[in-house]
Amino acid sequence: MNNLFIAENLKVITKVLPILKIQIHQKEISLIVKRDHLLSILTFLKNHIKYQFKILTCISGVDYPSNKYRFKVVYELLSVRYNIRLRVKVLTDELTPVESCEHIFAAAGWYESETWDMYGVFFSNHSNLTRLLTDYGFEGFPLRKDFPLSGFVEASYDYTRKRVVNDRVELSQEYRAFKFTSPWETLELN
Repeated sequence: MNNLFIAENLKVITKVLPILKIQIHQKEISLIVKRDHLLSILTFLKNHIKYQFKILTCISGVDYPSNKYRFKVVYELLSVRYNIRLRVKVLTDELTPVESCEHIFAAAGWYESETWDMYGVFFSNHSNLTRLLTDYGFEGFPLRKDFPLSGFVEASYDYTRKRVVNDRVELSQEYRAFKFTSPWETLELN
C-alpha cells in the first residue's frame, strides 16, 4: 500500500470527516484539521482497518507570530501494518487550548508537556501538564519567535552567598562599528 493509495482514500474520507486540507509534499501526506475535530480524526485514523496508525511518533509545534492562528501543532503518526507515515496538523492561537489526545495515544502526554513548555500551547484535559525542559520558575516559552535570544534571567553561582543566584539580564553595550578589512589589502607588493 503506497502513499498515493492512502491519499486517494483520504480524499474519499473528506466527504465523511471534517478535514480542511490534504497536502502531499515529496510523497509525504499531511492533513490539516479543525481543532474541534482533532480527537475524532485521530481515533478514526488509529482504529480504521484501512489505515491503522497505531503509533504516535512525535508532537511538535511551529510558531508563526504574524498569523491569526500563531501556532501549528503537528502530530506524526505511523502505521506499522502499511509502513506509512502521516502528519495531522492543527492551528491554534495563544489563548485557545488544544484537546489532549493522551487517552488515544499514551505517548502524547510527554510530547504535549514538551510543546507546552517550549511554545506555551495549552492542552486541555491533560493529566499532568508540567515543565519538562525548563526550570520550575522559568519565565516565558523559549521556542517562540519573540522570545529574547539572551533570555530574561541569568543564573550564576555566587561564591560569597554559596548558592546559585538568578539576576535579570541587562544588555548595556555601546554600539561598535566593525571594519572588516582583508589582510591582503595591507600587504605591499613590490
